Amino acid sequence: MTDAEDEPGRGTRWGRDARGRSAWARGRVLAGVAALVAWLIVFHAAVPDLPGRPGSLLEAFLPWLGLAVPVLVAAALVRRSATALLASLLPVMAWLGHFGVLLMPGPVVPHDLTVVQHNVSDENTDAAGTARVLMAVRPDLIALQEVTAAALPAYRAALAERYPHHEVRGTVGLWSAHPLTDVRALDIRPDGIDPGWQRGLRATAVTPRGDIAVYVAHLPSVRLTPARGFDSVRRDESAAMLGGALAAERLDRVVLLGDLNGTVDDRGLGPLTSRLDTAASGLAFSWPASAPVARIDQVMARRAEVTRVWTLPRTGSDHLPVAAHLTY
Repeated sequence: MTDAEDEPGRGTRWGRDARGRSAWARGRVLAGVAALVAWLIVFHAAVPDLPGRPGSLLEAFLPWLGLAVPVLVAAALVRRSATALLASLLPVMAWLGHFGVLLMPGPVVPHDLTVVQHNVSDENTDAAGTARVLMAVRPDLIALQEVTAAALPAYRAALAERYPHHEVRGTVGLWSAHPLTDVRALDIRPDGIDPGWQRGLRATAVTPRGDIAVYVAHLPSVRLTPARGFDSVRRDESAAMLGGALAAERLDRVVLLGDLNGTVDDRGLGPLTSRLDTAASGLAFSWPASAPVARIDQVMARRAEVTRVWTLPRTGSDHLPVAAHLTY
C-alpha cells in the first residue's frame, strides 16, 4: 500500500481503507438509508399522519422515492462500500414490486369502453382545441371538470356532433356517445364550503354491453404550507362522502372519472380505492401539465377492469387529459 493510500481523506481501495475497514465494514449508514427507503416504499401506510400529514405527503409522491437509488449507488461507489452497494438493491426491488407492473404494456385484449378524464381548467381559452384532443381517441365517455358557465357553450358546440348526450352539474360535466339516464348531482361538499359549490354528478350510461353507473367528481385541492403542512382535510372529507355514495350505488358496474387531487396510493382516497379497482398498467402522470409528477386525475371501476391508462397531448389546461380502456 502506498503512502497516499494510507493517508486519511485520500484515495481508498475496495480492500481495506486507511482505518483498516473492509469494503463490507464501511458504508453501514448508507446501507441503513437504503433499507429505510425500501421500507417507506413497501410500508408507506405505516407512516403515521401526524400534524402536517407526512404520511399523505409521502404517498402523494411515492414513485419518486426511486430517485434515491442512483444517489445511493453513487454514494456507495464513492465510499467503496460493498455493503451499501448491495443494500441499494433493496429500494430497487421494492420500487419494481410496487410500481413495476405499471410500466408493463397493457394486455392486448378487446376493450368495451374508452373513457377520457380531463380537468380543462377554468382559465382555458381554447375549448375547441381541447375538444379535438379529447375526441382523437374516440372515447365513449368524456368527463370534464372546471367547466365554467362562460366556456360551457363552446364545449357543447365542439362535442355535440359525436356526443349528443351530455349532462352538467355545477362545474363538472359528462359527454357520452350513449344515452344517459337517472342523472343527479352528488353532494360531496365538505363543511365550511359555499353552498353553491357543486363538483359531482352521477348518471347511468346505457351502453351496448349493459348499463353502467358513471360518477364524475372534482375533489377539493390540497395545499402544502409551512403552517399546516400537507393540508388535505377537505379533500379527505369529500372523498369520504363520495365513497358513501359509491357504497350505496345499486348498479353493479360503476366507473369513476375525476380530478381527485390525490394519487391511488394516498390514504386520503381510501374510501374510493377500497371500493373501486384502479388501472392495471400505466403511470400516466397528469399534473402539472408542464412537468407531470403525479397522476391526480383518475379512472376507477367496479365490476369492470381498467386495462390501460395513458395521457393525451397537452391542452390549454394545467392538467393533462387521461384516457383509459375498460373491459367488462
